[in-house]
Amino acid sequence: MQDDAATVGFCRDCFTPVAGAERRCKACGSPRLLRHPELHQLSIAHIDCDAFYAAVEKRDRPELADKPVIVGGGTRGVVSTACYIARIHGVRSAMPMFKALKLCPEALVIKPDMAKYAAAGKLVRELMLEVTPLVEPLSIDEAFLDLTGTARLHGMSPALTLAHLIQRITEKVGITASVGLSHNKFLAKLASDLEKPRGFSVLGRAETLSFLAAKPVGFIWGVGKAMQEELARGGITMIAQLQQMEKNELMRRYGSMGARLYHLSRGEDQRIVSTDDHSKSISAETTFNTDIADRAELERILWPLAEKVSRRAKAEGVAGHTVVLKLKTADFRLRTRNVSLADPTLLASRIYDAALPLLQREATGTAFRLIGVGISGLVEARPEQETETLDVTTAARARVELAVDRIRDKFGRAAVARGIGFGSDD
Repeated sequence: MQDDAATVGFCRDCFTPVAGAERRCKACGSPRLLRHPELHQLSIAHIDCDAFYAAVEKRDRPELADKPVIVGGGTRGVVSTACYIARIHGVRSAMPMFKALKLCPEALVIKPDMAKYAAAGKLVRELMLEVTPLVEPLSIDEAFLDLTGTARLHGMSPALTLAHLIQRITEKVGITASVGLSHNKFLAKLASDLEKPRGFSVLGRAETLSFLAAKPVGFIWGVGKAMQEELARGGITMIAQLQQMEKNELMRRYGSMGARLYHLSRGEDQRIVSTDDHSKSISAETTFNTDIADRAELERILWPLAEKVSRRAKAEGVAGHTVVLKLKTADFRLRTRNVSLADPTLLASRIYDAALPLLQREATGTAFRLIGVGISGLVEARPEQETETLDVTTAARARVELAVDRIRDKFGRAAVARGIGFGSDD
């Protein structure tokens, strides 16, 4: 095994060690030199493929290499992925397609080909598993990796192993990826976003506090727009301010979120890289051809979505502690509402019953272009227990639903349908 501890860096293209202050690799001339004092001591990584869907399309159509490409739906759809050329024009993921095309009218719009992307993502995952069994997928094109203890196996530090891995991804899959390397998952994820595309960023222990102190609170995992606004009302906009506060004070102000703010503002994250393959949530949604304001119509559409979520949960053998309702208004404002359940569920009837009051509170004349429902906080499912631990009425409905499932398994889904679902196109 080479003596990685004696070097402070290496060339990302030919992997030659770099110990001096040279700006280009002495062996191959590449300017892509990676240096960091803790480079060979860190082993938690986050890998994220660059503009994944668009990159796969460009791989298969080389003539598009220098063209702006957007992968997404029709005029009422949204951008799934934009290549970096399109991003220069301001196009971003989840942006309404009509807005994206105003910003970049010359862009080529390609409908998603999920089967092709899944095949590419599977190959990327297989390459990751060749370097460590500790791979935690986050989506089709990104994952956490724990390479602790792999130096003896591979004859090189985790950092060098990751550089070789990224090169193999490019060679075998035909796309590029960016790496974040640090001492925990939170910081590795932050690092992977710092220099995309084709980035390799390192955040060491010594620089953790100073790096975070200079960032706005939105850099903290879980601090979305609403939480940023709540913190701003308390005069907190920068992570440096959180670092100066006591844990008890943050918890007094923000409850359990306060504890998260305290630890993550200091770069403390005890989560391990988990190989559990279960999804962290299961959801289903639909975008309407024309906006819908009628509450009864929205309630009718909600039921088949609840059934779809239930089918997936039953297939995966999981149940959710939380039911989530998602609505998008005609002006593209997203509303997300959730409710926690006393016991986890995978039953469509309970998912629907929990989401219905949330929908009724929102459907007061507002026109919506999208509705979705899902479950989160997933645990291993025990369907029959739902018929024993709930109240009498709900237990009876649970028994009916499970019986219907058995009939459908034998005779097909069309054998039995709930009345509210008639007329849906699910």
